Amino acid sequence: MFRIRQSYREDVDQILAVAEHLDTVNLPADRKHIEAIVELSEKSFDEAISAVDREYLFVLEDVAAGRVIGTSMIHAQHGTRRAPHIFFRVENDERYSVTLDRYFVHQTLRIGYNYDGPTEIGGLILLPEYRRNPEALGKALSYTRFLFIRMHRGVFRDRVLSELLPPLEPDGTSKLWEQVGRRFTGLTYQEADLLSKDNKEFIHALFPDEPIHTELLPDDVRGLIGQVGPDTKGVEKMLRRIGFEYAGQIDPFDGGPHFMARTDDITLVRGAQPVKVTAVEDADGERPWAVLAVQRPGARPGFRATGARIVPLDAGTVGVTAETRRRLGVEPGETVWMTVG
Repeated sequence: MFRIRQSYREDVDQILAVAEHLDTVNLPADRKHIEAIVELSEKSFDEAISAVDREYLFVLEDVAAGRVIGTSMIHAQHGTRRAPHIFFRVENDERYSVTLDRYFVHQTLRIGYNYDGPTEIGGLILLPEYRRNPEALGKALSYTRFLFIRMHRGVFRDRVLSELLPPLEPDGTSKLWEQVGRRFTGLTYQEADLLSKDNKEFIHALFPDEPIHTELLPDDVRGLIGQVGPDTKGVEKMLRRIGFEYAGQIDPFDGGPHFMARTDDITLVRGAQPVKVTAVEDADGERPWAVLAVQRPGARPGFRATGARIVPLDAGTVGVTAETRRRLGVEPGETVWMTVG
């Protein structure tokens, strides 16, 4: 049995093991940072801190094995006066010489800062042995975030950002960072990536404000700008399908593209709704697939979700199997939130 739920402090060891498979700035493979992320997530679910500071960490659990096998996250606001959202704008610099009758369009990178930023989704990791599972575990883990945003719409911003990973070297380093970031900071990619989790001042202090002309970079580095890595192609396809578009921005560390969407235009947010559940014996593979979720303050886990086949019935009512009800901890006649994928 698989279910998605909010994270707790006793999950730290298992979350760390999951994080080691990707080691991103949102979920670094570092115990101190994981402990801080989980503590902040608990306060966020408990509504014990202001909305702008909330970060929610969800875990996917193999209940039978007692094992956390995946994660995903929402940052209520990525980019504040205290910690701005930092990116490179990918721009064009047009030049024309009358004397030579020559016209050029030069691609440039210009550092940008957003102090009133969007909501950000990230931290999506699924252990390799659980990928391509018939229950679409990665899809459920990703979609849960959009359902949660709809359930708590007032907490989140009017735009949602997703930063996708670009092609990286086998050792996890970035060619773009080696040619640009490292020259301005003197830091390795891993050092800068980890430091930026808590402190972005060094970027503002050391990166140039003037545009960087990419034709001065090696061709293989230029070719990576804005590109999505092979393991992230599926995420890109999903984001485009539900309403995201490339924002003309990239990560200043690795060159990964930023995708953006208006929150209320995201199909999974727009289509989410509360429904009553009723019992059905079976919901076969021909039935619609959806993510369903409940949140009960004071319960443990307070938030839980699952992907499942449903049987649409009357308006506002869906049939779900006993297995799905067990995952959610609900009885027939109770109300859950649902979005159809």
